Amino acid sequence: MAAPIVAVVGRPNVGKSTLFNRIVGERLAIVEDRPGVTRDRLYARAEWLNYDFRVIDTGGLETGNAPFLTEIKDQVELALDEADVILMVASGPEGMTNDDQAVANLLYGTNKPVVLAVNKVDNPEMRADIYDFYSLGLGDPYPVSSSHGIGLGDVLDAVVQHFPDEAAVQEDDAVRFSIIGRPNVGKSSIVNAILGEQRMIVSDVEGTTRDAIDTRFITPAGDEFVMVDTAGIRKRGKVYENTEKYSVMRAMKAIDDSQVVLVVLDAETGIREQDKHVAGYAHEGGKAVVIVVNKWDTIEKDTHTMHDFENLIRQEFKFLDYAPIVFVSAKTKQRLDRLPDLILAVNENHEKRVSSSKLNDVVMDALATNPAPTDKGKRLRVYYATQVAVAPPTIVVFVNEVELMHFSYQRFLENQIRAAFDFSGTPLKLIIRQRK
Repeated sequence: MAAPIVAVVGRPNVGKSTLFNRIVGERLAIVEDRPGVTRDRLYARAEWLNYDFRVIDTGGLETGNAPFLTEIKDQVELALDEADVILMVASGPEGMTNDDQAVANLLYGTNKPVVLAVNKVDNPEMRADIYDFYSLGLGDPYPVSSSHGIGLGDVLDAVVQHFPDEAAVQEDDAVRFSIIGRPNVGKSSIVNAILGEQRMIVSDVEGTTRDAIDTRFITPAGDEFVMVDTAGIRKRGKVYENTEKYSVMRAMKAIDDSQVVLVVLDAETGIREQDKHVAGYAHEGGKAVVIVVNKWDTIEKDTHTMHDFENLIRQEFKFLDYAPIVFVSAKTKQRLDRLPDLILAVNENHEKRVSSSKLNDVVMDALATNPAPTDKGKRLRVYYATQVAVAPPTIVVFVNEVELMHFSYQRFLENQIRAAFDFSGTPLKLIIRQRK
């Protein structure tokens, strides 16, 4: 299930960006004591009470002819459309204003849950000033001080109560995968070729696909998939259009909601730094990954071309050394028929569970083959290992002292586990813990 999204909205200079920074725990938003500083939406991950979610910071909404008013309103409406919960921020010392009422009027039409936070309430004596905000019709106003962190817990408690219930989501046997990559690598063309019909707009202009579109299909073998074609992800510093920033948000949400991610590269233009940036979203999300090299039909080849290109990928994408590579052509449909079986295989590995007895046999054999190193006269002792989760497979290794587990020896154990059990296509998470 994709991480819920919370949009932080309100009129200018009520402390939205400061509250955003408090929620995500970092100074990501520009904070300045004058209206209109935040013009673009900013989004980040946050966590509260074991809930992982995304937060979108927005520009201030106001009436009149303020600079950038139309652009800011467009961005806020995009954020509201994407949000599961809306966090409206007002200012206690200034009291309720006409602009606050205008923001509330906009939120009425969204039919989404709204939590109202009255900011800058820095001491208990100021709490009496928040009761006027009941007239907005948005429920109980929560007094907070984003600059001091006061009242933040109460606000977040109210926010997470409105998150979609994961238990209410129906189980779906279809394997859900997303297709990501920088703009113009041929993602939509791959979608069209797989489906055999023009379901998406295909263009040579970068950034044609603006939205994430779910498409359900069944292969002749009877395997059911849900495919998501996402907008091309650009490097943050090169994202200029409002709609492109919105597209990045949709792509990240699609990755969250996927079991398998196809990372598409362009054989014509080769590997760019942005390709690693895009692939990093999938890797950091712990998703199963397949690397798809598109436009292979346009390359002049000899007997070594594919092997050399594969070596280049392994060198540039060392963090994806577990991901299988397939060379395709959306134009000629070359090797596209391999993708469904490959997606099924890596998804099966992503959800694979290994018994503790078999796992420990492999770990003990590894220790016998390559004994654990010593550090200042102390030798690492590995007692046992057990798998505690899937998607991605997560293994806890219990040792005498965590500090003695060097990263190189941890990598050795991971390689031995991968060699014994087929975990191709999926990251493998090893957690080192001290046995008590």
